[in-house]
Amino acid sequence: MGKGRLVVFLLFSCLWLVSAFHVCDPERYSHMGLDMSKFAFCDKSLPFNVRAKDLVNSMTLVEKALQLGNQAGGVPRLGLPLYEWWSEALHGVSKTGPGVFFNNTVPGATNFPIVLLSTASFNETLWKTIGQVVSTEARAMHNLGMAGLTFWSPNVNVIRDPRWGRIQETPGEDPYTVGRYAVNFVRGLQDVEGHETADDPNSRPLKVSSCCKHYTAYDVDNWNGVDRFHFDAQVTEQDMVETFLRPFEMCVKEGDVNSVMCSFNKINGIPSCADPKLLSQTIRGDWGLHGYIVSDCDSIEVMYDDNKWLNGVQEEQVASAMKAGLDMDCGVYYQNWTVASVEKGKMRETDIDKALINNYVTLLRLGYFDGAPGYDSLGKDDVCSKDHIELAREAARQGIVLLKNDNVLPLTPAKFDKIALVGPHANATDAMTGNYAGIPCNSVSPLMAISGIVKSVDYEVGCQDVSCNNDTMLFPAMEAARKADATIIFVGIDNDYESEGHDRYGLHLPGYQTQLINQVAIASSGPVVMVMMCAGGIDISFAQNNPNIHAIVWAGYPGEQGGPAIADVLFGDYNPGGRLPITWYKANYTDAVPMTSMQLRPNDELGYPGRTYKFFNGSTVYPFGYGLSYTQFSYNLVSAKQSLLVKLGRLQHCHDDLDYVPDVFMPPCRSVLVDDMKCEDVVDMEVQVSNTGARDGSDVVMVYSRPPTHILGMPQKQVIGFQRVFVRAGETETAKFSLNACKSFGVVDKAAYLVLPSGTHTIEVGSGSGSASADGSFTIPFSVDLQKEFV
Repeated sequence: MGKGRLVVFLLFSCLWLVSAFHVCDPERYSHMGLDMSKFAFCDKSLPFNVRAKDLVNSMTLVEKALQLGNQAGGVPRLGLPLYEWWSEALHGVSKTGPGVFFNNTVPGATNFPIVLLSTASFNETLWKTIGQVVSTEARAMHNLGMAGLTFWSPNVNVIRDPRWGRIQETPGEDPYTVGRYAVNFVRGLQDVEGHETADDPNSRPLKVSSCCKHYTAYDVDNWNGVDRFHFDAQVTEQDMVETFLRPFEMCVKEGDVNSVMCSFNKINGIPSCADPKLLSQTIRGDWGLHGYIVSDCDSIEVMYDDNKWLNGVQEEQVASAMKAGLDMDCGVYYQNWTVASVEKGKMRETDIDKALINNYVTLLRLGYFDGAPGYDSLGKDDVCSKDHIELAREAARQGIVLLKNDNVLPLTPAKFDKIALVGPHANATDAMTGNYAGIPCNSVSPLMAISGIVKSVDYEVGCQDVSCNNDTMLFPAMEAARKADATIIFVGIDNDYESEGHDRYGLHLPGYQTQLINQVAIASSGPVVMVMMCAGGIDISFAQNNPNIHAIVWAGYPGEQGGPAIADVLFGDYNPGGRLPITWYKANYTDAVPMTSMQLRPNDELGYPGRTYKFFNGSTVYPFGYGLSYTQFSYNLVSAKQSLLVKLGRLQHCHDDLDYVPDVFMPPCRSVLVDDMKCEDVVDMEVQVSNTGARDGSDVVMVYSRPPTHILGMPQKQVIGFQRVFVRAGETETAKFSLNACKSFGVVDKAAYLVLPSGTHTIEVGSGSGSASADGSFTIPFSVDLQKEFV
C-alpha cells in the first residue's frame, strides 16, 4: 500500500473518533482506493461465522498475530481498522482502560453506586435497568468516538474473605445472588429488544459486549506479602463447583454473556489463563460460551515474569494459553510471540484462526462492520440525562441498609433547627464514586444535599481524611455536636484502604475514627446518627452497643447521587429496604484464618472457621441479609408444595457417597446425580407480605434451603430465591416463587458431584431483620423421596 493510501486508511480508521462508524461502508472503502465488493467479509448476506472466517483467512500469519491483543492493529490492505477492545463499565462507563475517554463533548457519564450497594437492593429489575442505561450511554459514546463496544464488566467473583480489596466491585458472598446479578446486568448491557434469544446464538445482535470476570477463585490482591500475580489458590473441586464456578456458569448459560476474562492467579498449580479444563472444556464446552475468552491484562506476561510457567519460555507460554482456549491477550505477548511459536512448531496457525474468528464474530454481532440502525442515532444527549441521574439516586436509595434505629429515624427537618454534620465522609464526592469509576455527571455530597433540607448545618470534618491519623480536629466536631439539635456522623474507609491491589489487614475503622465517633456521641445534645461508607464489613460493635448512638446506616459507596439518596433515607422521603449482601464479621475473625486459606468449610484440624453465611456459625456484627425498615412486615404462607417423589429409572442410579452423622437412619437411596435427572420438577410457593406499620415500604423476601440435618459437610443454608416487594401501609402483596427442585435442593458432595439428597429438607422464608419472631419468618419441611424402580 502506498504512503498516500496509508494516510487515507489511518484517517478512516479513526473516523470512529468523530462519528458513528462501521467498517463495511462502501464510501469509506472508495476513499481508501479499495473495492469493498472484493471482500466477502463485508457481504451482509453471509452468516457471521462465514464472514469472520473469510476475514481471518485473508490475513497473513504476521497480520493475524497483530490482532490478538486488546489493541488490535488492523490490516490496511483489507480496510480493517485498528480496534481497542478494552473498555470498562462496572457501574457506569469507566475511565479505566484505553478504550474510553471524556472531553468537552461528553465530560462525564452517569456514576451508579458500587455493585455491592446495588446488590443490596435485591432487585433484579433494577440490576437489569442499570445495565440498560449504562449500555445506552456506552453506545452513545461509541458513536461519538469516545468508547469501544466491548466492555469488560461485570466482576462476579464471590466474596470469600472480608479483607479483600475488591469487595466493592462484586455482588456479594452468595453464589446464587452473584449469579442472578450477573445474569440481569449482562442482559441489560447486551440484549437488543426483540433479539433476546436466537436459534443460532452466535448470530444474535448485541447492544454492547459484556464480560464476566475474573475467572476464577480470585480474591487475593495484596495481603501479607502475597499478591495476585504469584498466588496459587489451593481449591477443592467441591468448593470450585459449589462456590467459585457457579456465578460464571449462570452468567454464560443464563445471561449468554459474550466474554469471560480469566484471572492472574494460579489454581492448584496451573495459571487460570492456561488451563484447558477451565477454559475450553468448561466455559466453551460444558457451558457453551457464544463469544471470546480474554486474559486479565498482562496475565501471560505474569506467567513469564512471575510464575516462570513452562520454564519461562515465551513461545511455550503463548502456545499453552492459546491451546487452552484463550482467544485474546489483554497485553502484547500474543502479538509479540505467536509467530515464533507457530514457526517453532509449538502451536498451529489454525489455533490462531479459531481465536480470531471468535473475536470477529463478536464485532459482527455488535454492528461494528455493518452499523446498528437502532443505536447509531444515540449521542451526547443520551449521556447524563435527567432520567439516568435519577436512576442513580434510586439505585442508591434501594441499596442503603438501616442497621440500627432506636426510634430516631427518620428525622423530621422541622424539629431540628441546627444539625451537625461531622466526619471525613460528610462532604464526600470522590469517595462515593468507588473503584472503576468514570467521571460523574454531577456528584452531590451529603453536606450539599442536607444543607438544602434543614435550616442550619454546622460542618466539622473531625479528621483530615479517613486515615484520621491524629485527634487535633476532634474538639471542634464535639463542639458542633454539643450545639446542634441532632448530629450525623459520616465515617468509613475509601479506595486507599479497599480497592484493586489494596487488601485490608483488619476490620477496624482507621486511626482515631472510633474515638471521634464515641466522643461526638457523648458530647451531642440530641440524637446521633452514624452513616458508614465502606464496602467490606467493619467491626462497629462499639457503636452497635452504644446507647448514645441511636441509628446506624450503611451507604456503601453510593455513587454520584449518594448525598441526596442518603438524605432521602435519613429524612424519611424514602423508607430503607436494603439488605446486606455480605456478612459483617467481628474483628477477631481475621485472627482466626489467613486470607490465603481458600477453603469455605471449617478446617477443624487447623482451627479455621468457616466462610460466608453458608459455613460460618460464629457470632457476627451483622449477618448476611440483615436490614431494617421504618415500618413492619408480616408473612403468611398461602401455598407451597411440601414433598417430591422421584422414581428412578433403570439408568438412574442411587448415589451413596454422602456422609451421615453416625447412628442415624440413612435412606435406602441417599441421593441421585442431578445430571441423570430431567430436572423439570418445580416447587411453586406464594407468600403474602403484609405491611403492618404506618409507612409505605419495600421488603426483601429471602428464601433459603437447608439440606437434611444428618448429612455431614453441607451448607447451613443457601439462598434459592429472593424478591423485593413494595407494600403500602396497611396493605398486602404476594410474592410468588417457582423453585426448580434440582437447583434449589441440590448439594455438591465432596467428590464435586451435584446431587439431590433424599430426606427432609427445610425451606426457610424470612426478611433480614434477624428476628424471626419480629418479622414473621417461617420454615417449611420439604420431603424428597427417591425410589428406585429397577434393581
